Order: sequence, then structure tokens, then C-alpha cells
Amino acid sequence: MTKNTSDQADDGSEGDARRWVASGFTAQVIKNEDDEGWAVTMTRDGDAEPVLVSPWTMGRDKKNPKPLNHTDFKTLLKGARDVLTRHEAQARARRHRSVTVMAEGEAIRVDLDVAADEDDPHALLTAWGPLGDKLAERRVAPDFKLSSASAGRWISGGFGDA
Repeated sequence: MTKNTSDQADDGSEGDARRWVASGFTAQVIKNEDDEGWAVTMTRDGDAEPVLVSPWTMGRDKKNPKPLNHTDFKTLLKGARDVLTRHEAQARARRHRSVTVMAEGEAIRVDLDVAADEDDPHALLTAWGPLGDKLAERRVAPDFKLSSASAGRWISGGFGDA
């Protein structure tokens, strides 16, 4: 069952009382298995697991869930996108490390970026000069331990093997 109401944007979205599909996501109102209430899930198209699960409001009869509408879906969509953004930022932070060492009187920043590649696991070790110019880059093992000492050894060794 698909509703097309005048308050619904003409963006190809489809919705009914318990399911709304638009903008690459599906909102689905489900029975909350943990208690007697309802929950809503936001699942990105192509994903097996929901990005967001949230409690959902009871309807006026206090037995059935409140129907989904365009405004509710937009709010849920913003929340789901925020969750994905935070997750991606956390994953990037987990894969990136940086130290700054003094070498020959200049501050040299050394970055370690672990590639998110399961088929070819590796990391890139990159040295940056004080003006932001790339001095060297070397492929290393993904479990390389970046520290001030290891960065200093790499720099003093002429950016050879790390």
C-alpha cells in the first residue's frame, strides 16, 4: 500500500503506515521485542543490518504504532546519516596516526595511514616538511608501530626501509 499525500515531497518516496522508502533508506516500524512498545529501524539500501534503531511512539489507540509520515522520515533520515558520518570519522581516526619529530632543526610530521583494503593489507608512511611539502612516502606493514623513535629512525636513515 503506497500513500501519496500532498505533504509528501515529489522525490520518488513511497510510504505507508509502517514502512517508508526514499533517499536510499527504508524506515520500518516493528514490534519492539524488548518490551510492549514499538521501534523504528532505518536501513540503508543494500545493507543487511539497520543503521539506526529507535523507540517509536504509540498511536492514539495506545495499541498500534503511530503511522510514519514524510516529516518523521526526514528526521529519521538525518539521524541515520549522522550515525554513518560518525562511524566513518571514527574508522578514519582508527586508521590514521601522526607524530612530529625534530630532525636537523626542522619539525617533520610523519603520518601512518592504514589502508582499508582486506585483499592487500598495507599502510603508508609519509613524511611532511615544515611547509607542508611531501618529503617521502613508503609502503609498510599494516601493523607498523608509529612512534617518535621509529619516525626518527626512518628520517635519519634517509627515508629508506622503516
